[in-house]
Amino acid sequence: MAHPSQLGFQDAASPVMEELLHFHDHALMIVFLISTLVLYIIVAMVSTKLTNKYILDSQEIEIVWTVLPAVILVLIALPSLRILYLMDEINDPHLTIKAMGHQWYWSYEYTDYEDLGFDSYMTPTKDLTPGQFRLLEADFRMVVPMESPIRVLVSAEDVLHSWAVPSLGVKMDGVPGRLNQTAFIASRPGVFYGQCSEICGANHSFMPIVVEAVPLEHFEFWSSVLLDMATMEEVTLMMDEDMC
Repeated sequence: MAHPSQLGFQDAASPVMEELLHFHDHALMIVFLISTLVLYIIVAMVSTKLTNKYILDSQEIEIVWTVLPAVILVLIALPSLRILYLMDEINDPHLTIKAMGHQWYWSYEYTDYEDLGFDSYMTPTKDLTPGQFRLLEADFRMVVPMESPIRVLVSAEDVLHSWAVPSLGVKMDGVPGRLNQTAFIASRPGVFYGQCSEICGANHSFMPIVVEAVPLEHFEFWSSVLLDMATMEEVTLMMDEDMC
């Protein structure tokens, strides 16, 4: 998560976010060089070093300030397109999760498992434990195995939502009646926080996203526990119906 007085991005937790950070530094350096050059020209013109007619009417300078911006745009566009295509690639995901946006909570369904799904609500401030973050903690986290390709299907039930986790480099809109997909690989274990990034109503700021990346063995244990709990609930419900 972000820290107070933080100037840069959050620490990358996926290969895509690492590429985005490198591209940001690459583009920022180009912007810095352009700003320095423009500032130098302005200062030189004010000091009358660049105001003679041989420079102001020079065809060579016109060629340079036409060709140079085109070259700079190419240097920015090529890595940008590469990352765009990289973000759209979804090759052989190990796990598929459907994230459904509601007003104002998220529901998750692990489509590779039968009856493995839950709703995720923001933890109220009065229920927070030491170490948890206000407005960012959820009662149920989306647990995923680390170093595994994860596909997330994003949609919404009522209005527009947006499933976004900055550390993972993921942001995908949830549109009612439409199923969008994105993918990520958590390169390290940890808890990564996000929030709905589309204004979706009065409680828009109260639907956090919490992704917990764990080793595969821990994920299998977690999923088995949830499946056992779901089975016990089904048995209890059937017994109640028989008694009625």
